[in-house]
Amino acid sequence: MASTLLRDAIVLTVNGSDEVHDRGWVAIVDGRVAGVGALETCPDDGVYDEVMSLPGHIVMPGLVNAHTHSAMILFRGRSEGQSLLTMEGWYNSIREPELSLVASDIGPAVALSCAEMALSGTTTFCDQYFFAEEIAAAVKQAGLRAVIAYGIVQLGDRARGEEELAKATQFLSQQRSADGRVVPWFGPHAPYVDNSEDLLLAEVAVANEFGVGLHLHMACGPEDNEETERRYGTTAAVALEKLGFFKGRIHAAHCIDLSPEDIEVFARAPHASISYNATAGLRSGREGICPAVALREAGVVVALGTDNVAANNGYDMINEMRVAGLVASHREGRAQPIFSRELVRMATMEGARALGLEAEIGSLEPGKAADLVAIDISGAGYSETPDIETLLVYSGSGRDVRHVWVAGEQLVSDRRLLRRPLADIRADYSATYKDFWSRVEAARKG
Repeated sequence: MASTLLRDAIVLTVNGSDEVHDRGWVAIVDGRVAGVGALETCPDDGVYDEVMSLPGHIVMPGLVNAHTHSAMILFRGRSEGQSLLTMEGWYNSIREPELSLVASDIGPAVALSCAEMALSGTTTFCDQYFFAEEIAAAVKQAGLRAVIAYGIVQLGDRARGEEELAKATQFLSQQRSADGRVVPWFGPHAPYVDNSEDLLLAEVAVANEFGVGLHLHMACGPEDNEETERRYGTTAAVALEKLGFFKGRIHAAHCIDLSPEDIEVFARAPHASISYNATAGLRSGREGICPAVALREAGVVVALGTDNVAANNGYDMINEMRVAGLVASHREGRAQPIFSRELVRMATMEGARALGLEAEIGSLEPGKAADLVAIDISGAGYSETPDIETLLVYSGSGRDVRHVWVAGEQLVSDRRLLRRPLADIRADYSATYKDFWSRVEAARKG
């Protein structure tokens, strides 16, 4: 059995009592956390294959990015002046060029996204996009953990919806990885906006049959409710609850335009969660801000996500914690309505809960998968503090992540990828990027 002892670090456990060890240790044995504690209880170094002393570092659970579209790194910088949370902005900036995508574009794009996530401390992410098989293959090569929701966009085409439902069902039956790092889900893009009511019900039925979740966009703006207000006089969330949609595991992204009644829908649901994507929401220019405080007070699981890097332009989940805290303060009109410790939990344990992985990841506790990161806080910008979580959230950066492990395998050492050099990943991506956008331009001219 391979074993590693990490010692002399500040250890954030994010366990049930949010224990912090100012000088602590974490033991990894055969891919799992074998022990955690204060330095005075540290076991003998001699029984471990590797011992790593990490003074001046935080060791904590790997970060969970609860909403992104990893292949869309191809669209980075392509949405200036466009709101991706409107149908017009999304269609013009994203959907129209997406029609030129081919399967071979996906692997190099996802590989670079996985590299950027790993290097900034994300060990698990929730993805929703097309070409889900290619995404899964790239994630397995990278070594990260991911929930991959097969993206379904119908846009009024019944035959297309049926075809995509069949493909998504096949994906569910084939793609769960033996090591548990890849978990397949369903990904209806947005209810009523581009997935019909009949298709949504069919998706729920199949997801429940396979025991998986549905990851979708909800309440991104007034147009999300236009169809249900016209037909039923209710919001989309209320209409979906009446249809039985919320009986399964539902993980909804954005949710910037929720009514108090919508919040009650999420609170009543047995397995409903929200990805609060603060940076992407701000950049969209929409007036709404996800009511994260009210949702949490109602008992709803609220995780954090970056969204795609056309909307956000980066995968830094430490930055996402900071922006989420700032935006919540602005929305509520009071200082820090979500404390830093809670923001850390939203980026780790609450993300794990949202994805149904709380028994496996999200905290440093014996028996859980050894998904963890070490962050160097010895440089400029950090100093002594009575509250290490506040230092991390409001002074920290993903660029200070030094080491990363997933299932006990070290993927990043001294800020260097171990499975495949970043230079090789970048070279493949650059060739793919040029080829893809040349096809988009040719299609526009033709």
